[in-house]
Amino acid sequence: MNIFITGGTTGIGLALAKLYLEEGHRVGICARNLSRFPSEIRNKYKLLECYEVDVAKREDLFRAINEFAPKELDLIYANAGRSVGAKSKTPQFSVANEVIDINVKGVLNTFDVALEIMLPRKKGHLVATASVAGFMGLPGAGAYSASKAAVLKLCESYSLDLRRHGIYVSAIAPGFVDTPLTKQNNHKMPFLMSAEKAAVLIKRAVEKKKVLYIFPFRMKIVVTLLDKMPRSLYRMIMNLKMFNYSEE
Repeated sequence: MNIFITGGTTGIGLALAKLYLEEGHRVGICARNLSRFPSEIRNKYKLLECYEVDVAKREDLFRAINEFAPKELDLIYANAGRSVGAKSKTPQFSVANEVIDINVKGVLNTFDVALEIMLPRKKGHLVATASVAGFMGLPGAGAYSASKAAVLKLCESYSLDLRRHGIYVSAIAPGFVDTPLTKQNNHKMPFLMSAEKAAVLIKRAVEKKKVLYIFPFRMKIVVTLLDKMPRSLYRMIMNLKMFNYSEE
């Protein structure tokens, strides 16, 4: 298979790339800064191709994906993402704009370019990395929660629109995964798991063509309860002292 992964130099993207490369698939990855990508991995895998691309810039992404697989693209992960880092009690709008650009526009651009290749073949699979944060407005992370909520709804809609064209769509909603992004967090991260374990679970869900995959299971239970409860009760819980965070 030809597989392209945005945000593939670290964390979940890198772990997924290694899984697919070990199976003998051809993998393309992109990131805004390739200098962070381990040189030993670039040298180890002959079926790996790397591109320095900002996913918020559609034409740059178009050139990279079309250079990698102009006619046959089987699977693409819109995995590039931006977190808010350390939480703040007041909105940080410069950060919020970048979060929306990468987390939402980046997914739109990735799917847009991929579909130009997939639709004529009536075959392919679009996957986006969302988050459990997309199911609720988390304190101190409004832009991040909003961006991941947008990804969840985009994928749900596209899964309905594109299935008749032979295209599968999946939204992946992880809990806390040990990546460079989560290392910026200044709050507790329950049920934290390694990127390697997360990649195995994600790959398995994609192979099963799941439209939505939330993990780990304990986090899924917590998120489902918080999502379904009356919003007044949710706000009361979130305002408790135990959920406070430091002022930045």
